Amino acid sequence: MTNFSTIYKLSLVAVICFIEACSSSLVLECWFVQDKAGRGGGLTGATSQEKSLLHIQADAHGLSSESRPAPSDINPDRVYFITDPAATLRHRSLNPPRGSIQKPRCEINPFLPQPSTLKWVAALTDSALSPVYLQADWFSTTFQGLNKQLGISTITRAPTGSKEHDVILSVTTKTVSVQSRLGEPVLLDCGFWANPSSPLSGSGFAVEWRYQFRGHGRLVLAYDGKTDRMADAQEEGAMLDFQALHEKGNASLTLPEAKVRHSGTYICTVFLPYLLVQVAVELEIVEPPSLSIHPSPLPLVAPGQTLTVQCEASGFAPLSLELSWEFKGADGKSRTLGSGSATGHRQAWDSTYSQSTRLEIDTSKLDLGRGGEVTCVAVHSGGTRRASTTLSVIGFSTPSVEDSMAMVGVALVLYGLIKFVSWTFTSSGSDEADKPDKKEK
Repeated sequence: MTNFSTIYKLSLVAVICFIEACSSSLVLECWFVQDKAGRGGGLTGATSQEKSLLHIQADAHGLSSESRPAPSDINPDRVYFITDPAATLRHRSLNPPRGSIQKPRCEINPFLPQPSTLKWVAALTDSALSPVYLQADWFSTTFQGLNKQLGISTITRAPTGSKEHDVILSVTTKTVSVQSRLGEPVLLDCGFWANPSSPLSGSGFAVEWRYQFRGHGRLVLAYDGKTDRMADAQEEGAMLDFQALHEKGNASLTLPEAKVRHSGTYICTVFLPYLLVQVAVELEIVEPPSLSIHPSPLPLVAPGQTLTVQCEASGFAPLSLELSWEFKGADGKSRTLGSGSATGHRQAWDSTYSQSTRLEIDTSKLDLGRGGEVTCVAVHSGGTRRASTTLSVIGFSTPSVEDSMAMVGVALVLYGLIKFVSWTFTSSGSDEADKPDKKEK
């Protein structure tokens, strides 16, 4: 009976382990992209892409390629089994719920290990001898999680002809897209992991941040991790946390004060000997406009007159802005007055923009009643802003209910005063008439 119980427990453990092994494998659809052969004459051929499948597991003892047949619509040569000991690829944004329409983005490309010519990376391959370790199949894979929660790039290695790959180097960012206000500190996330079992991981590393915008680029900073020195820095104030970089692989970039010129794409590249992996981060500086209305307060206007009012929007970025006017009458009802006459954009010394709009208020054409509130509305990606001022129309022909009630009140007060004065004089006259009568007596 005891032996049966032991066998039952061992069987149960085996089943549980098998279920966990099956569930620990994440399956991702991916596009295998490579260049076609050129047509000669120095012309580069177009790229080809094939649907592929990645089985990702944290343990090298997981299911092998023999235990997972390829789906009918995928070439068996494009089914890969990737071991990721760091479990970087197990993020929830890469594993959408079953039946979800949205899918994470994935692209896999052949990769050729080679030494770098950059001065802050060249020291990693001083020997100039390619190790036997490089004689294998190498691939570069990029992933983007749902809703841009995560960006990952990896370099994987497999023995020549094998489908079973190991992640050798991975670079991750949790800030694929970042927005910041002017003057605020900005953190661009970048972290890396190097497989400690790889002979390349113990030979040092290098980190580089570059900026690109509309075809133009510049180096932000570069760091030589092998000699522990800043190789170059061309962006004032840009910083790395060197302790976190060496201890945790945290290569995040800090900009102490966001400026308009910082908007663009930042590329974090991590180098190992013969290998490089990079992720891109989009930074957008978004600053809503400040509004002012001129003149303010508005002068009194009579029926039939025309009043010109101007709204100035300043200090905003990026460029796109919509300006309009609204009027809210004394009855509480609002209506639009159009966009007015807008000027072109002007750029300030700090690269922010300004724009103004002018509105002519013709009281003979617009039913403004006794006046109300004139509002300038600015719609911007940084938020909607409003600025208001009061418009008063004098000499309005038809009195309102409030005016009528006020007039009645004034009339009653005047009537009371007249009655009081009349009573006072009458009483005073009676007293004067009584005095002679008393003297005669």
